[in-house]
Amino acid sequence: MHESPRTVLDDGTASTRFRAIGTTAQVRVTDPALLADAAAILARQVDEIDLAASRFRDDSELARINAADGRPVEVGPLLVDALRIALRVARDTSGDVDPTVGGAMVALGWDRDFSRMETRTGAGNPSGTSPPHVRAVRVPGWRRVEFDAAARRVRVPRGVQLDLGATAKAFAADRAAATIHAELGCGVLVNLGGDIACSGPAPGGAWRIRITDAHDAPDDLRAPTVLVADGGIASSSTRVRRWRGQLAPSREARELHHIVDPSTGLPADDELQLVSVAAPTCTEANAASTAAIIRGMRAPAWLEQLHLPARIVTRDGEVIRVAGWPEDGLDDDHHETVGKARLS
Repeated sequence: MHESPRTVLDDGTASTRFRAIGTTAQVRVTDPALLADAAAILARQVDEIDLAASRFRDDSELARINAADGRPVEVGPLLVDALRIALRVARDTSGDVDPTVGGAMVALGWDRDFSRMETRTGAGNPSGTSPPHVRAVRVPGWRRVEFDAAARRVRVPRGVQLDLGATAKAFAADRAAATIHAELGCGVLVNLGGDIACSGPAPGGAWRIRITDAHDAPDDLRAPTVLVADGGIASSSTRVRRWRGQLAPSREARELHHIVDPSTGLPADDELQLVSVAAPTCTEANAASTAAIIRGMRAPAWLEQLHLPARIVTRDGEVIRVAGWPEDGLDDDHHETVGKARLS
């Protein structure tokens, strides 16, 4: 683990970040003396979820399921928890967030950790080369997953590929924040590429969180700020993790992104470019923000109905605030702490 310099912030918290699972991992604690221990716990927990649930590691438990050719696979308790969450989210979002999109992602060209994909101005192809040929394939659907949590056994039909990217990172943030607070006793904020979980007492009663899809710059001073006392907040974006591909059958080169619509096997339409949601857990917040991208302009009414505070940026740059999300640009004396409800 190669950490950035450790920083003590104006609110008395301390922060550090490092690269992990293809993104930026950040931890902030209310006691600067505990920062090194907190960073070590976060690194360990991220490694554990990566070994259990990564689609890009041949030695992961998820890879064993995907390679089992339809046979049942016994898995460890951590992947059991991750799968239970993924299937619950699929149910609660009516299949908008579906763990069986792995095959569709591979067919669209995302077949390795994004940090290893060559980039051409962020488009995912090396300079001077033609984009790869890609295609849309049918997403089998989460009900095809046979899962016995008590027996810790999983089976997917031959050819079905699981991908837990829409839930496992947020679950890892929740798990790490809870563990750091339980083991060290301090307040903590964990940020895994925009999936943010808070646990324990917050500095001054609330964490100041900048809303951005620039995962390498979570402290971007230009980004709007919201106050969060506890729970989770997550942002999903169609503006990051992009690449180009020649899409069959026309072989027309087009921009692709990482949020796949299970109903089409293609990247979701980018009516909404950035959705940020607050919820009791980061897992719930991320499920809602991802599903909102899939739903497009139907999302604001859906989030309002669920009483989930959200900030939505449309393709045209319009900002829509839902369920009490505060206005941008308020000063320190007028910031509101964003509330949260449950995804159900």
